Amino acid sequence: MVEWTATERTHIEAIWSKIDIDVCGPLALQRCLIVYPWTQRYFGSFGDLSTDAAIVGNPKVANHGVVALTGLRTALDHMDDIKATYATLSVLHSEKLHVDPDNFRLLCDCLTIVVAGKFGPTLRPEMQAAWQKYLSAVVSALGRQYH
Repeated sequence: MVEWTATERTHIEAIWSKIDIDVCGPLALQRCLIVYPWTQRYFGSFGDLSTDAAIVGNPKVANHGVVALTGLRTALDHMDDIKATYATLSVLHSEKLHVDPDNFRLLCDCLTIVVAGKFGPTLRPEMQAAWQKYLSAVVSALGRQYH
């Protein structure tokens, strides 16, 4: 179980309070698919992902970005039991979808870049540290079924 300080919780809540899931979710997934093109293999049913413009303009990519970020947001309400919160999703991604668990980290890295771009200098290092800890806990929980 991850131990959270009151300050970390406050920072994470502050970041989430300023994230527009409908904007940041698509941006993070688009960035992930463009920067790490091998991650596209899990999205064969999404249609054309052959160019950056195709990825950015793809409504299925945008929708899944919202779904992914909404799922990531779920941890905020379950910070004291993140592993259990993501147990079902971990099984789904490992046993049915066969997603490389490192892709969760890549998506979270892309999300951090999107968040930093939106926040600018107001995303102080101590806030980012709490955010990275939060994302790492979720990535670990999502990858739990793989271990």
